[in-house]
Amino acid sequence: MSHIIHTGSNLDVLPTLPDNSVDAIVTDPPYELGFMGKSWDASGIAYNVGLWRECLRVLKPGGHILAFSGSRTYHRMACAIEDAGFEVRDQMMWVYGSGFPKSHNISKAINKAEGVEYKTKPAEGVGFMKADGANGYNTTINQMVQVGESSAAAKQWDGWGTALKPSHEPIVLARKPIEGTVADNVLKWGTGGINVDVCRVGVKGGTKNGGIGNGKSKGIYNDGLSGGTITQINKGRFPANLMHDGSQEVLDLFPGEEGSSAARFFYCPKASKSDRDEGCESFETRKVHSNLNTKNGSGERLDGEPTAERKNFHPTVKPTELMKYLCRLITPPGGTVLDPFNGSGSTGKAAVLEGFDYIGIELSPEYVAIAEARINAAKKTK
Repeated sequence: MSHIIHTGSNLDVLPTLPDNSVDAIVTDPPYELGFMGKSWDASGIAYNVGLWRECLRVLKPGGHILAFSGSRTYHRMACAIEDAGFEVRDQMMWVYGSGFPKSHNISKAINKAEGVEYKTKPAEGVGFMKADGANGYNTTINQMVQVGESSAAAKQWDGWGTALKPSHEPIVLARKPIEGTVADNVLKWGTGGINVDVCRVGVKGGTKNGGIGNGKSKGIYNDGLSGGTITQINKGRFPANLMHDGSQEVLDLFPGEEGSSAARFFYCPKASKSDRDEGCESFETRKVHSNLNTKNGSGERLDGEPTAERKNFHPTVKPTELMKYLCRLITPPGGTVLDPFNGSGSTGKAAVLEGFDYIGIELSPEYVAIAEARINAAKKTK
């Protein structure tokens, strides 16, 4: 269970890695949304076919890649991955209830243009996350209160906005083309499939098709030709391409026999403060901007002061349990996971906890230091 993080551009480091040398790629590239006005999230690197072609080269035949993206930009990243030579196998979804709408209030914009004033007051009420909660979210410190009457035009557009509440992040699941049949490829390279049984959800239910024989199923098309022996295994449900965060809002979307059938999907909340900062105890706490400290979540700052205190100050940390699940889904036992967008090391932390070797690539030396601390702390728990 070894790990190495290369400091530098993935465009420079990837060409130095050997052909067919890693078993899986699990990564969280920039979503190219200009997050909080940051240039790193608007560079176009996630759309770079050459980058994904290098990923294809170092991945073993039949090896899989899982790459996160944003709902608005997923298609461009997925096309780049496909153009690089990958076979897109599926789209996975991580669904959550904590997304904050970054919508422009049209009525308010008209009012402001016509001279209606607004003042700030401490945030309160439904929709405002509190500090020190279970998931470690930051406080939205201010909200806007209108002073004076709305104009007739503003009243006409009351209730109109420009964006939906974000509630999911798509993940592309793609595979490097196999050599021969899947069986041939698995026997030669140890890659080509996904690890269904270790990613089953829950401990009850689930079946396996054991091939044609007695007790033959009716088959996919009810023709009796494509079925086999169905065995009840009680090892949990077959892994789905949908995951969720366990929030009540999401649970309510999937009512079932026991109040919520969403338990049939893998669920994991967003990264908590303890998850983010574990291993970084010796680091200096840094105040960073919270994307929740905005006007109606629009991204427009209400003040210029940082509000969140973090030792791991990376802005887009993924939860360890989610990354563990994704690593074990596509990585064979004893395999090596590559993340060309290492960030603060969430993939690496997850990989070593699952017993895999890990290779990361990260441009920022500050994030490399954080990632090393988090990964080394995770190794001590093994």
